[in-house]
Amino acid sequence: MAEAQAERCRTEFLVEIGSRLSASLNTRRCAHATAEIAMSFLADAATVVLSPGDSRQARWLRAVAGQAAPEEGEVPVTVAAGVPCLGEVLAGLPGAVRWLDPGDAPAWLLPGKFGSAHRLLVATLPGNTMPVGALVLVRRAEGPAFDADAEMLARTLAIRAGAALSAALLYEEQSGINAILTADLLPPPLPKLEGIDLAGSLRASQQAGQIGGDFYDVCLPDRGDGPERGALLVLGDVCGKGAQAAVLAGRVRHCLRALSLLESRPERLADLLNRSLLGSPAPSSLVTLVLGALHRAASGHVRIDLAVAGHPPPLILRRDGTVEEVATTGCLLGVLEETGVRPVAVELAPGEVCLLYSDGITEAFGGPVAREMYGDHRLKGALATCAGMPASALVERLEQLSTDWLAGGHQDDRALLAIRAAAAPSHREVRSHE
Repeated sequence: MAEAQAERCRTEFLVEIGSRLSASLNTRRCAHATAEIAMSFLADAATVVLSPGDSRQARWLRAVAGQAAPEEGEVPVTVAAGVPCLGEVLAGLPGAVRWLDPGDAPAWLLPGKFGSAHRLLVATLPGNTMPVGALVLVRRAEGPAFDADAEMLARTLAIRAGAALSAALLYEEQSGINAILTADLLPPPLPKLEGIDLAGSLRASQQAGQIGGDFYDVCLPDRGDGPERGALLVLGDVCGKGAQAAVLAGRVRHCLRALSLLESRPERLADLLNRSLLGSPAPSSLVTLVLGALHRAASGHVRIDLAVAGHPPPLILRRDGTVEEVATTGCLLGVLEETGVRPVAVELAPGEVCLLYSDGITEAFGGPVAREMYGDHRLKGALATCAGMPASALVERLEQLSTDWLAGGHQDDRALLAIRAAAAPSHREVRSHE
């Protein structure tokens, strides 16, 4: 009967390990689950001490019988390394289980008002190449001491917990690296320009997550000793989707930022970028884009010198709700030595808007039967209803209408950039063309 009960306990123990340690890739939650499982089945208190890695602090988390909330904190690495047995584990020395005399255990390793204890069991939490920490188990002196079965179960828990913590640490490390790389691929915040209202929206395809092949940017002019120049607008779409397309989009953005320090004419920038793409070793370095140079007059009017390379033509929203399509010429970049890009200038009176967009907006399939293209005519109709709106509200409305049209179906990368002439400014930030 006793053997059957013990076997049931071992089965429950293993089921608990499997279900709880596989449920999260968060280091703290894994450590918490490990301590709670150990406390529930093996000890009156269980502490997980994580290896410090490159940090000068070692994190610990403890579960105590009869206490709902876990205890947690940090100690200096030198303090943790000075504890017998524990220091050996954190230093990566081999050995699955060690025993620590209660008299050698520092105050931070035991719960407050715990009383006298049996020997502490210190189990290594093995990692991929080095231990990821240690599991410290303690029982009160008035209870039973650890036996061979408890030691075996502690080893089993330590091995499984070490694997779970290793996976969580690796995931957090990779997530941190991805966050750094992704941040550089996403568009930076739009600058504040006196007398000009800017707003943008970028949505990647469902398969690509946060990043994709569409991009936009606004580069402020160099304030060096040279002649004052207007801000550079860019919105583009590179070949492909997902991370590979996002990397190319990031390269194009940074290349244009560097070129804009030397050249301000959009058509020349398109030619220079084309030469760079033609010489790129990366396959399928193809880009369509719109470039625009902003110039502002004291009257409050804004002139945009545009160059379009194989991209959907910009749209102009007049104050009366009329929508005009800008006539442009030019082929996509990265294919031919001659791009055929020709500049065209548009002028915006206060309250009027120039909209740059990617074909992910107009070529989105959706609607009542989920098989109809959104099309240029729907975008123009939607834009006409936005007369008088601030740029941010306009972009938000167009983005929402596009999302509603998709109705949760497959989407391509989508980008919008709205430039609205606001109040009459001084000509400090963008060169007057008068």
